[in-house]
Amino acid sequence: MREYVDDGCVPYKMVAGVNPTPPSPVFSIVIIFDLTCAHGHRFEGWFASTEQSDRQKADALVACPICDDVGIERVPSAQVRVPKAGGRESAAPQQSADAESAPSHDAVAGLPSDVLAKLREIVRNTENVGRRFPEEARKIHYNEAPARSIRGQASRDEAQELSDEGIDFARLPPFLSSDSH
Repeated sequence: MREYVDDGCVPYKMVAGVNPTPPSPVFSIVIIFDLTCAHGHRFEGWFASTEQSDRQKADALVACPICDDVGIERVPSAQVRVPKAGGRESAAPQQSADAESAPSHDAVAGLPSDVLAKLREIVRNTENVGRRFPEEARKIHYNEAPARSIRGQASRDEAQELSDEGIDFARLPPFLSSDSH
């Protein structure tokens, strides 16, 4: 698998609605919204305020980390059940048919956790060539280096050049390439 990171004027993490600057020593409030794209992929967006969320959406800076769709909408972030009758006995949680079909907390973008684990394993088994990605991809494509699965970074221009040369690659979504997994 091969990966490139968009090095345009907007850092990739900003596209996902996350401020890429390191946190200041002063505590600040962060609002976390549950978001969905037009294709139904659900993800979180962290914003300084509702106004920042709206501004970033209007400027097409918030995109789905799965498919890069910028048609993003906020969705309710919690399921709250309010009992119709007063009293603690009527407030007992009820299991619904939706609860059984709800995805596991480990699932991302509707992928079952076992599939997600396998995809992450595949990515871990690739060679990370970092910023040498365009050079290494060319060497492999032109049979100047042994064929192998690689991942790394490339600017938007480098990615376009690789595409123009007919070199196949794919952008890895952050949930697969994160070092925390």
